[in-house]
Amino acid sequence: MTDDALIHDPNGGMPRLLEIMRRLRDPETGCPWDIEQDFATIAPYTIEEAYEVADAIERQAWDELKGELGDLLFQSVFHAQMAAEKGLFTFDQVADTMSDKMVARHPHVFGDESRDKSPEQQTRDWEQIKAAERAAKARHGVLDDVAIGLPALMRAVKLQKRAARVGFDWPDTENVIDKIVEEADELRAATDPAHRFEEFGDLLFVMANLARHLDIDPEEALRAANAKFTRRFGAIEDTLRARGKTPEQSDLAEMDAIWDAVKAREKQSAN
Repeated sequence: MTDDALIHDPNGGMPRLLEIMRRLRDPETGCPWDIEQDFATIAPYTIEEAYEVADAIERQAWDELKGELGDLLFQSVFHAQMAAEKGLFTFDQVADTMSDKMVARHPHVFGDESRDKSPEQQTRDWEQIKAAERAAKARHGVLDDVAIGLPALMRAVKLQKRAARVGFDWPDTENVIDKIVEEADELRAATDPAHRFEEFGDLLFVMANLARHLDIDPEEALRAANAKFTRRFGAIEDTLRARGKTPEQSDLAEMDAIWDAVKAREKQSAN
């Protein structure tokens, strides 16, 4: 099949996508925007597409999920094409590396180990395998391979989990809550912007630690809080609209009273 025929083949699958990406980056005939990109400029789009996949799943928008997964896959294809141009690696090598990793990390599926393990034991085995991989890469520090580019709350939890595995952890949630109170007091006492910045970060870090102790994903919890705020503020706007007003024409007392009424209705409905 010629290159043009493949590009226009609706059933061309992965080879079609790879050829499209190659053509987009062709220095003579490709797209100027695609040609000028590099790893650093594309990375933010990669992160954004991952969040859009998560958003479609959270909304159970299954009709959108296929497209969002395609957008995320395209990011991997884009990075692999740039790497191939530099002689670093190819997309097939990316796929092979992932396959090798999954086979190595699942000896109870692809090897001779027993599958008769609890999820907890499988998690411990997984971490032992990853620790061996880190050692092979000369990454000996406990926190060495916790990715810097992760969302800050997610990275905080991963750092804390990793430290906890070697015994550096609060023994219970009460100690964490006491620490939150301490950090809040230090934030209240901070007098200059740099100090407030530091203390606010400390407070967020300890809040992430509390989420971990409570087995709560702080990213998910904050997304839920964002959704709740959006829903309730939308109800404020609806109520004001029925009164012939906009939020700008209202005041805090009126909007706060509507908020409390919406909150009370939601609690009543939940019961």
